[in-house]
Amino acid sequence: MPIKPKIIYEMLRGIGLIDPKHINEALHIQRNTRMPLGEILKSKGYIKDDKILDLVTAQLHIKLADTNNIIIGPEVIETIPANFAFKHHIIPIELKDDTIIIATDNVFNFLAFDNFRAFFNRDIEGILTYESHITHLLDKYYEKKDDLPINVLVAGMEDEEKTDVQAQDILKKLTTKEKDDTPVVKLVGLLISEAVRRRASDIHIEPLEENLRIRYRIDGVLQEVQAPPKKLQPSVISRVKILAGMDIAEKRLPQDGRIRIKVSDRELDLRVSTLPASYGESVVLRILDKTSFLLSLEDLGFDHEDKGIFEKLIKKPHGILLVTGPTGSGKTTTLYASLNYINKPDRKLITVEDPVEYQITGVNQVNVKPQINLTFSTGLRSILRQAPDVIMIGEIRDLEAAQIAIQASLTGHLVFSTLHTNDAPGAITRLIDMGIKPYLVASALEAALAQRLVRVICTGCKTNHKPSEEELMAMNLTSEQIKNAQFSKGEGCEECNHTGYRGRTGIFELLTMNDAIRELVFENVPTSVIKKRAREMGMLTLRDDGIRKVLKGITTVSEVLRVTQQDVV
Repeated sequence: MPIKPKIIYEMLRGIGLIDPKHINEALHIQRNTRMPLGEILKSKGYIKDDKILDLVTAQLHIKLADTNNIIIGPEVIETIPANFAFKHHIIPIELKDDTIIIATDNVFNFLAFDNFRAFFNRDIEGILTYESHITHLLDKYYEKKDDLPINVLVAGMEDEEKTDVQAQDILKKLTTKEKDDTPVVKLVGLLISEAVRRRASDIHIEPLEENLRIRYRIDGVLQEVQAPPKKLQPSVISRVKILAGMDIAEKRLPQDGRIRIKVSDRELDLRVSTLPASYGESVVLRILDKTSFLLSLEDLGFDHEDKGIFEKLIKKPHGILLVTGPTGSGKTTTLYASLNYINKPDRKLITVEDPVEYQITGVNQVNVKPQINLTFSTGLRSILRQAPDVIMIGEIRDLEAAQIAIQASLTGHLVFSTLHTNDAPGAITRLIDMGIKPYLVASALEAALAQRLVRVICTGCKTNHKPSEEELMAMNLTSEQIKNAQFSKGEGCEECNHTGYRGRTGIFELLTMNDAIRELVFENVPTSVIKKRAREMGMLTLRDDGIRKVLKGITTVSEVLRVTQQDVV
């Protein structure tokens, strides 16, 4: 039973801080939207969160309690189902005989305790705490119990092992509306939602000889999580393929698909890839979250000086800017941030991508489709007839695409693209190796940016740390740098999943073209010569930028050593 509006009206009017007409307006909105009354009053600006807590608690003679660090036993948590706890924003914290002690951040729940007593057939006592505390406890004791959900779901499935044909027959009949409660649907949904909650970028479902392995890539590092039994492998993989619009009967060939899903009010795209392996199909789901993908230049991790240089480069009227690095080093994120920065009504921006990962408002984005001969090369030719100011090519893969990019830059277009090279000077050599004449590379290329991603020390458990002698020697730090540095590391906590790291940032090597570098390109000298000259002129290598971030306490020595190689010039 809902709380009677008249009771709420009299209670709020008795406080005297809120205009009665505002209360009436909020009650009218509540009848139409079913939103909590407190949320409506706060969203309208009629009352602040701290005021409603202070004044209503005084009216009800309730004291606020600090519950952030309490420990709750599993037998207590099991007294209230998760869906009920989340719906009413309550959590059981203690069990005394037949009485449940409940914490809540909603003062109006106290008026509904009679309803709770009837529902649970137990006496209810309540304490009031802060919204952030309740959210933290709900996440900790309901969402973060990794073992329980999968065990419960698996226990609900049939014990006998199904054949592939039986699994397909079952899953072909599933529809989102009719079969949302089937165990396999719940299980796949749980794997995805748990990956999102842990901030994973990929989900790897890997059939092994005797078991099924599930791994999440979190902050660039794979972490194994609890997996369902091997006998459920066909059902799980078939369910993913159905969601991605793939042919579940085809198991001999690789397939690609896409899933659009909503998790915790966030719209997500999942790129799905299957690959036939020795013990079944290996499946990888790449999680694309627009809110974390469209970063600003400030969020990428540029040093202040490099950021200023990079901003000038992406504002140039023509030329080529290349971003280099291995797969998963954040190249596309950097290009998207650059496009977003220069995306203005007076400039026409067109991209050719494989695939288009996110739509950017105001940018014309073309998705490569090789099966109909829409490749990077054919797409680029058509793009030039559209009179763009800026062109982004997802990747320069062959001579033809490189030639068109060079021609576009020499005819007044600004071209962004990526290459797979280990460092920034290597981009020059790579273009020449593809067959581009050195004088064209020297004329068209404005800059090459190499990058890697390093994990950031978790702020929740950050502490001082002294690196080992081996680490310091590997970094080639001077005695003066070591003397003035304050090295840090993460001890490990719940916020970072006890890894000591939370989130990632970029380290960069920015090579800008000038007359001296262009002369070397004309002469077609080796990459090492170009790199040595660039360093003499002030270019910082990936290792140098990593050291800079270590000395600032952003990341650790071991993390920089993990993703960079020794600079030999």
